[in-house]
Amino acid sequence: MKTKVLMIAVLLGLTTAVMAQPKGNEQERPSRGQNREMKMDEMKGGPENGLNLSDAQKEAFKQSRLAMQKQLQPIQNELGEAEAHQKTLMSAEKTDLAAINKNIEKMGSLKVEMAKIRTKNHLDMRAQLTEEQRLKLDAMKENFKAENGMRDLREMRGHLKHDLE
Repeated sequence: MKTKVLMIAVLLGLTTAVMAQPKGNEQERPSRGQNREMKMDEMKGGPENGLNLSDAQKEAFKQSRLAMQKQLQPIQNELGEAEAHQKTLMSAEKTDLAAINKNIEKMGSLKVEMAKIRTKNHLDMRAQLTEEQRLKLDAMKENFKAENGMRDLREMRGHLKHDLE
């Protein structure tokens, strides 16, 4: 109970700090709807859309994504099976902690393997970009992370509210 109260207090403090930030001149910034629309246009066709890629780069990216998906598909399938097995293990009348832990390790190793494949693909694709394109890609990635962080905070606040009800 104390943990929940502490988490709520921290969350409310963070929310208050975010809300207290100065908004600046509203005329200089596009409205939320306009901003979201611009980002959606930027992201259509993948993050490389705003990078002004050459036709050769576009084709190389397409082939690289396809090859990566072929590598990831069996691992994703195996991960799905392991997650389903985890539900079975967790809901058994007599739980086997050793089997649960072993399955957790398996799921973790599959996720690590997938992350390594994605990282290699990202670095291979990044190597094909010009310096200017790499800078744009990095900026787009930072914006994406920031937006997801705020979304995660809102979701967490919703979960806490739901838990208290």
